[in-house]
This record gives sequence, C-alpha cells and structure tokens, in this order.
Amino acid sequence: MKTKVAIIGGGPSGMLLSQLLHTRGIDSIVLERKTKDYVLGRIRAGVLEQGLVKLMEEAGCADRMHAEGFTHDGALISYGDEMFRLDFSELTGNFVMVYGQTEVTRDLYEAREKTGGAIEFEVNDVAIHDANGAAPHVTYTTQGKKRRIDCDFIAGCDGFHGVSRQAIPLEVRREYEKVYPFGWLGILSETPPVNNELIYANSERGFALCSMRNENLSRYYIQCSLSDSPDDWTDAAFWEELKRRIPKAQADTLVTGPAIEKSIAPLRSFVTEPMRWGRLFLCGDAAHIVPPTGAKGLNTAASDVHYLYNALRDCYENGSEAGIDSYSEKALKRVWKAERFSWWFSSMMHRFPDQSEFDLKMQIADLEFLRSNKAAQQAMAENYVGLPY
Repeated sequence: MKTKVAIIGGGPSGMLLSQLLHTRGIDSIVLERKTKDYVLGRIRAGVLEQGLVKLMEEAGCADRMHAEGFTHDGALISYGDEMFRLDFSELTGNFVMVYGQTEVTRDLYEAREKTGGAIEFEVNDVAIHDANGAAPHVTYTTQGKKRRIDCDFIAGCDGFHGVSRQAIPLEVRREYEKVYPFGWLGILSETPPVNNELIYANSERGFALCSMRNENLSRYYIQCSLSDSPDDWTDAAFWEELKRRIPKAQADTLVTGPAIEKSIAPLRSFVTEPMRWGRLFLCGDAAHIVPPTGAKGLNTAASDVHYLYNALRDCYENGSEAGIDSYSEKALKRVWKAERFSWWFSSMMHRFPDQSEFDLKMQIADLEFLRSNKAAQQAMAENYVGLPY
C-alpha cells in the first residue's frame, strides 16, 4: 500500500491528525494495535483547551462537543476547609470545555469512517524502516498476513509504550523523566457532580479532585500509594476518604453511588528530544507525559498535531519544508511549558513522603499567595486554559 502519511496509533492524536489532513486532501492510513471498542473504552481526562476545541472545529468534528460539552469559566482550589475560585473568563477572557476524551475520539472515528478513512485495527509487529532515509515505510502483520505501507512521512502517535520513539536511535535520542512517589485512584460514577466546576483539593491526607463528564456522570480522584490496587478500595472506603479531603460544605452534599469504573494511574513527567528524526515525527504520549494535574496530556498532544498538520500542509500545498524542519523545536517549546505547569501544580497540591514541616508551610504559602495575588492567578489561568500555539 501507499499513502502520504502513515499514522501509527489510533488514539485521539492520531485520529485528529488523520482527519485534519483529510480536510486538505492529504491521504493517510492509521494503524492501531487494539480494537476500536478497546480504544473507545479507555477512560481519560475531559478538560479541553481552546486550542483543541478550535482544532476539532477545523476538523469538522465539533458539533456534538458544542451540544453536549460544558464550558467552564473557572475552577476551585481548596486547602483544608479554605477554598477560592479562579475566574478564567475575568483573568484571560477564555474558558475550557469539559468533554470526555473518549467522546473526542468517538467523534473523530465517526468522521473518518464517514469519509472512508483507512484505519487498520489489531495490527502487530509494527516496524518503522528508513525513517531517516529517502524511502520511509512501515511493516506490520494483521490477521496473520504481513503488510507494508510506503509513505512520505510517518507520524508516531502510539503512546509511551509504542514503537515510534524506540525507532529513533539512542545516540540521537535524549530522555528526561521524573517519577512521582504516588498515584491517582479514580472512579467514575453515575452521580451528579458535587460542584458545577472542578475542585482541586490540597489536604493533609493527600490530593483530591472532583470532576465530571456530564450532569449525571462524575469523575473523582484521590492520591494513593503506588502499592495500592483498585481492589484494595471498596466504593464505601473511597467515598469516605474523598469526603475527608474536600471542604466540609462539599463533603456534606456529595452524592455517592456504585463505581462503574475504578483504576489507579501512576504519575510521571517525561520528555524525549528530538520529536523528529528524518521523516518520522512523534506526537503526544510517544514524546512526552505529564502528570494529570491540570489536564495537559491530551491538550499537549493536540498542540503537537497542530504543528505537524500545518507543517505537512505547507509541504504539500506550497512545497516548503520549513514547518517540517522546525516541528520539533516548536513543539518542544510548548511541551516544556506544559511540563513546568503540571510539575508546579502537582508539587503544590500533593503530599510527598519526604516532605518536611518547612515544605508543608511553603505549600500553604504558595496557595495563599495564589489566592491573594491577581498576577499569580492570571499566570495560572493562562496556563490552565492553554498557552497559544
């Protein structure tokens, strides 16, 4: 088979890139290791920056998002029983969209399928060849048969454990990583949210987050030990612990119910450089991971897609490789800013095993400074709603 762009990974970044390229008449083939049902069954974050909202609009996939998503003009931050609000609209003139990543992916799949987009599921043994040469191609097996795709470019959108990053030689690639000494235990419940905006809670018992998917579907998280298993936590134990970590007024009105999904996610900060090697480009989790505090994972992947899509469009439409040559530098500048914000927000909101009394006092001082200082609030709000591309 032949195509202009071979896209490895059928998650939201790969599908968004494929759909955006389609709008400009640039063909692609998407390779996905899992089934479509598996991809759409993954529970992920649901806070979308304006940049991602605009990309979905450009891709022609924004109708359901605008009909069913929730615009949020602010968020709440608590420490103990103290709580204050960051007003995104007042501070930045902007807002975020609460719309599940699963729904974003579903909308993109529907759009690609309507236009006959080429998507191969359950592919194995994916290998990238001659990425730094003149004839890049991808080989894989599906249904026991070996296949090959010859292409102009390869987009590695296959996540942290995918093959794309590993295809860049170790002597070329440099990786930076910080592993956090805790995880997030998250549950999804068919209950109304405790608040109509997100609550980020710093508690002496650990971090907590109150989020939502819609008016009757809530997503809650608590900081937990990396040695914990979801099976260690009954629903009742989770709800009781969450109540201990959020302000009393919210704990008293919290509606509880059976968990329809429960999982633990480790936290890490990770970046690989460069994000381009020859005709291979890395997007999203294949190149970088952020802790979920601040919801930058999907949004940072979207900014990668923005830079790569426009670079490829400029190449095919104008014969210019300037965008291709500058892709890694542009993407990494924004990635590191998202990493800094996620690291800072995580450091301020979580309890760390080795924290001293001084460290705890500094956390509270940081929170109280944020509460009282308009410039600090504006800086945080600008990062939260999304830095410009």
